[in-house]
This record gives sequence, structure tokens and C-alpha cells, in this order.
Amino acid sequence: MIEHTVTFRLKHGSGSPEESAFLTEAAALAAIPKVVDFTIRRQTSPKLDHTFGISMRFATRADYDAYNTHPDHLAFLEKRWFPEVEAFQEADFESL
Repeated sequence: MIEHTVTFRLKHGSGSPEESAFLTEAAALAAIPKVVDFTIRRQTSPKLDHTFGISMRFATRADYDAYNTHPDHLAFLEKRWFPEVEAFQEADFESL
């Protein structure tokens, strides 16, 4: 099992229509085949200046690789992620 996580801060203001539109499109990534346990969360700790987190799981490395090259994921990165995300940190974990 692989857990893919990313925390990020958007260029948009909190509660703005642009923020809402971004999060709505991000949520559509859950429909990509083999994505399980997809969650978007709002960051509440003052320890990190990122405002959101997304996590999802993949049963196998092949599922994870397929997600990373899926056309819907790549389109989201180009259309929304790169233009609208100000800062991010990505981490991928496998169980020991």
C-alpha cells in the first residue's frame, strides 16, 4: 500500500470562489481508477503555513504509477496545480 500525500498553499484568498473552484477540481481526482481513501483536508495547526492537504492510497506501485501518468491527473497539474499553488510539500509512504 502506498499513501500519497501533499500539503499546499494556494495563491487564492481563503473562502474565495477561486479557492472553491480549485478544490472542486482537485476532488475530481478521486475518480481516477485505483485511487482509494481520497481526502482533502484543511490545515489547522499554526506549525505549517500550508492551508490544505490531500491524501490518497494505492494498493500497488503499478496503481500509483498509473495515477501519476493518468491524463486527468496530468491535465489537473497543468491547468490548476502549477498556476494556482504557491507552495507545496509532497510525500509518499509505504507501510513497513
